Amino acid sequence: MASFTIDDAGPRARSVQPRRRRPGAKLKRRNTLIGWSFILPNFIGFALLTLVPVLALFYISFTNWNVFGTAKWLGLANFRRLVHDASFRTALWNTVYYSVVHIPLTLVISLALAMLLNRKLRGVAFFRTAAFFPYITSVVAITTVWNLLFSPKYGPINDVLRFVGIANPPGWTTSATWAMPAVIIVGTWREMGYYMILFLAGLQTVPRELYEAARMDGANAWKRFRHVTIPCLRPTTFFVTVMLTIGSFKVFDIILLMTNGGPGQATLVLSQFIYNTGFVNYQFGYASAASIALFVICIAVTIVQFVVNKRRAA
Repeated sequence: MASFTIDDAGPRARSVQPRRRRPGAKLKRRNTLIGWSFILPNFIGFALLTLVPVLALFYISFTNWNVFGTAKWLGLANFRRLVHDASFRTALWNTVYYSVVHIPLTLVISLALAMLLNRKLRGVAFFRTAAFFPYITSVVAITTVWNLLFSPKYGPINDVLRFVGIANPPGWTTSATWAMPAVIIVGTWREMGYYMILFLAGLQTVPRELYEAARMDGANAWKRFRHVTIPCLRPTTFFVTVMLTIGSFKVFDIILLMTNGGPGQATLVLSQFIYNTGFVNYQFGYASAASIALFVICIAVTIVQFVVNKRRAA
């Protein structure tokens, strides 16, 4: 029912209609609250467990702090110390060495496995599971078994090498020269199954009509792979490369359990350098500065990969 009021300008009465609610407004508010109830815990967890520690990391990197007492502001002293630290340079070189070999090796083997297991073969599901199984297996069990396999005197790998005529097989994890290749072999074997699954997903999106058209044009298997498979897999390859790069630069668990950075500093990488500096020597300010350096390296390499991929796609 309409009501009447007196306007300030005079005694003229005007009608005031009751305010109508838009249909569905209550339902919209309810859905919004439900949506926030799902995502708000994740935002809170991210803020408390990731964002706040990262912001604290940036501050601590400019200080001298050993957990106890008050952090002393040093400015850029920790970063200048990194430049002249021989152990940091060794760890950086070892990390680059691991990444440069591990990334293309894992990429090629994962793609080869994916193409092999993308066919209709008897027992293909079993072989896919077998290839993926090392990725979900405990890294402690994996490194223990591989250390036994790489044993210089009693390991079956060196027994096979002696059997084929190699009188002095490598010392593997006990050798400064062969320790990093041994770690790369284990890292590639462990991760190739995971990236094989990603490539399998990408291969199954390639239209069959493209292969049929290539066959009709007389393209052999290599040309079909080069001109059909590789271009269609570009988004998947880019994603796999970025993930491999980030994972390679922050490798830690395999090296810690297999060689603990040795012999000497032959397999010392940036992640272990940060761990030793912070949790062994309690130099958390210096360890934070090294973490910032690793973060900047990963961001820079990722940006370069984005730019290169964008130019190739153009």
